[in-house]
Amino acid sequence: MSPAMDWLLLCLLLFSALVTSVFGQNSPRNISCDSLLPGQFVCWSPVIDPSTQAARGCTEQRFVEVPCFPSPDTFCNGRIFTGNETREEAGFYQNVTCRFVGGKSYATAVGLTFLGMFGIDRMYLGYPAIGLLKLCTFGFFMLGQLVDMILIAAQVVGPADGTDYYVDFYGPVMTRLEQSATTFASINT
Repeated sequence: MSPAMDWLLLCLLLFSALVTSVFGQNSPRNISCDSLLPGQFVCWSPVIDPSTQAARGCTEQRFVEVPCFPSPDTFCNGRIFTGNETREEAGFYQNVTCRFVGGKSYATAVGLTFLGMFGIDRMYLGYPAIGLLKLCTFGFFMLGQLVDMILIAAQVVGPADGTDYYVDFYGPVMTRLEQSATTFASINT
């Protein structure tokens, strides 16, 4: 090859290396932090209120906002995250599900099932018609009391207003497991 051709090839290689380093994968791209994939960020757990054993700030839609932080050395929202950020320096916030508790105690509801033959348990939970019917039929001849003992203890029957029980001790909070399109599953081998 001629020396002019060598110089031209060398210039083309240098130019392509320069373009790759400036516009290629070596330069950080500014992306939105909330578009990161699972595994590229970590979200803090919600703050738990010790008196109700439920997340503080839970809305009626059963969501609470928690701060999420990108992995260290991730460039998003115009800055590089180091992994030492505080709650106020979160990359983004994400809604996670929570228990929306009302004024009904789980321990009280379970205790009142022993008076279920008089319908007191159902009246406490906000079902006055069923409570009155149980009162008139002596707890559906004690069979309704037994069924309600199981349903209330398993937290299948809850308060009529749609809230969850508050549990005033570290105890048996039931959570229903569901699978949807956003559920990630791993196969253990």
